[in-house]
Amino acid sequence: MGSSLTIPLGVVIAREKIDHPWLDTRWRPVSVFLNAPPAEWRTLRRGTDITHYHAATLPLELHRKETMAYQVNLANGEPSVYVVLREDPSFPPDRPVEVFLVTASPFEAQAYGESGFEIVDRVPMPEPLVVLVEEFIAAHHVDEPFVKRQRQKRQAEDEHKFGQEPINVLRERMRSKNQGGGSNG
Repeated sequence: MGSSLTIPLGVVIAREKIDHPWLDTRWRPVSVFLNAPPAEWRTLRRGTDITHYHAATLPLELHRKETMAYQVNLANGEPSVYVVLREDPSFPPDRPVEVFLVTASPFEAQAYGESGFEIVDRVPMPEPLVVLVEEFIAAHHVDEPFVKRQRQKRQAEDEHKFGQEPINVLRERMRSKNQGGGSNG
C-alpha cells in the first residue's frame, strides 16, 4: 500500500420539498457507495416529496499524514464520510449544487463547514470502506510523541534591539549619575 490511497465513491444526494417561507427544497447528501460508475445526476429513486440522485462519483483520498483524523472518525461511534456540496446560482435551477469533495477526515470537513459557503454533512461509511480505512491506518499510522513546549529564555540585555535603552539600564545609569556627581555647581 502506497503513502496514499484513492477510492472512487458514488455520492447520493436527496432533493426534498420542505415547508419553509423562503425555500421550496433542500439538498443534502444521504449516502455513498463503493465501485460507483461515473454518473452525473442519475435519478435513483423518486417519491412524492423526495428524489435521490447519483449526483457524482468522486475520489476519496486517504493520506498517510492524516491517519490520526481517520482514527478520530472511526472512534466517534458511527464511522462517516463527509460530503461537501457547493451551491452556485449559475447552475441550472433543477441542480443548484455540485458535489465538491468527499473526505474521511472530520478535521478537513470542519474547515469547509466554517466558511459558510458550502453544505457539509456526514453520511454513514459503508462497512467495506471502514475495513479499507482501518487497514490504511494500520499500515501508515505513526504515533507522534507529545513534546512539552519549553519556556523561552529571557532576552539578554546586550541583545536588546529596540530604539530605547532597557529600563533596568536607564535606572542604573540614573542612580550612578545621582550618586557620583550629584551637584553641578
